[in-house]
Amino acid sequence: MIKKNKRGQTQISFSLIFSMILIIFFIAFAIYGIIKYLDVVKTAQVELFKNNLQRNIENMLTSTAGSSNSSNYYLPRNIKQVCFYNSQFENMYFVPTNYEGAMLEGVNIEKTLEGSADEKLCIETSRGKVYMIIKKDYNENEVTIAR
Repeated sequence: MIKKNKRGQTQISFSLIFSMILIIFFIAFAIYGIIKYLDVVKTAQVELFKNNLQRNIENMLTSTAGSSNSSNYYLPRNIKQVCFYNSQFENMYFVPTNYEGAMLEGVNIEKTLEGSADEKLCIETSRGKVYMIIKKDYNENEVTIAR
């Protein structure tokens, strides 16, 4: 009679289970890494928007004549609105508030908010694009933002 080696069968199944656990671990780690990478990309896109907007404001401030500049800016698609309001610490925030707002320099918030009933100006985004107008009247020291 031939004896069957049961110990060998146990070792093969243990190594198979261990391999499956490692594969699941690597797949989970890859998914986690991709999600974190996409979050970093979205945060970088928001920071780029803030920098571009501030740079356009500064360029408008250096001009002596009154002028107006309309621009398209790009944001992550999950941002629905860019809002401006009067606060001591920041004058711009995003809806939803997953991202940090900013304190834009050189913006006349009081004049920007003229005519808005709820003390804020919110500009809607459309598929990650936001369109706004930066205006400066002749001999003014600050700009205003409009839709």
